[in-house]
Amino acid sequence: MILCCGEALIDMIPAPTISGPDGFVPHAGGAIFNTAIALGRLGSEVGMFTGLSSDLFGAQLRAGLKASTVDTSLIVTSDLPTTLAFVRLVDGQASYTFYDENSAGRSLTAQDLPDLPDSINALYFGGISLCSEPGADAYLALAQQTGADRVIMLDPNIRPGFISDEARYRARLQRMIALAGIVKVSGEDLDWIYADGRCEVEKAERLRAAGPTVVILTQGSEGAVALTNGAAPIRIAAQKATVVDTVAAGDTFNGGFLARLDQLDVLSRAGIAEIDSATLEDAMGYAAKAAAVTVSRSGANPPWAAEMQD
Repeated sequence: MILCCGEALIDMIPAPTISGPDGFVPHAGGAIFNTAIALGRLGSEVGMFTGLSSDLFGAQLRAGLKASTVDTSLIVTSDLPTTLAFVRLVDGQASYTFYDENSAGRSLTAQDLPDLPDSINALYFGGISLCSEPGADAYLALAQQTGADRVIMLDPNIRPGFISDEARYRARLQRMIALAGIVKVSGEDLDWIYADGRCEVEKAERLRAAGPTVVILTQGSEGAVALTNGAAPIRIAAQKATVVDTVAAGDTFNGGFLARLDQLDVLSRAGIAEIDSATLEDAMGYAAKAAAVTVSRSGANPPWAAEMQD
């Protein structure tokens, strides 16, 4: 099983109203939630560890996970509110304003960490859940406790405006990168991590030297490139798609990548340590195809396995 560890929130998506001004419609979302949904729909055995509220939005999130066959048995439920993210779309590109103070997800502590069953062979972390304490420190503690025996994938998905203590966040992120076997980043992530004049691939190589076996750099319409120790960079082209919006594109890529590694039976520490270029290219191509489906329709709506057969 793959365990997705991090935020589940409500995306408030703008929609026209009868009276004219846009209103906001609540949609289940969050980077880690979206990746869990993608994994479940693509046929992987997947669970989620997060804090969910007992409010109506928490119920909506739990129902969304179950509808996409995501195991919810490790979720911590409380009476604290659900995180809200108000979304602004400009030419299909999404920007976010978060309301997260004292939320169910953010308020997790190390005392809430579960005893993981042996069936879990990989953990996925990232997103805004690594920004805000105490939850951010709880997720780091979980990675530190379990990373020696399991694969860790990390997607920082950095939101600079959400970071309240940059020094503490950078230190936490460095620890997570060192623990991870796989890290996926965007060019924007790398520019924030390494504020120097080097090109994206050089920055990605610097990040790979900090610990991960595989670093994947996504480059939007230019595709993606993967770096591994001692091998030439592996490049794939972006899949053609008519873009409706980019909500959850990166999250779906991550889900597709992990799902394909799972299908190929290499999602273990030994498997990732010895992964070959053909397997990596295969998984990246599958991930890009899944992401192309998502951007072709509105909102966070990853494909089901049957949609990947064409």
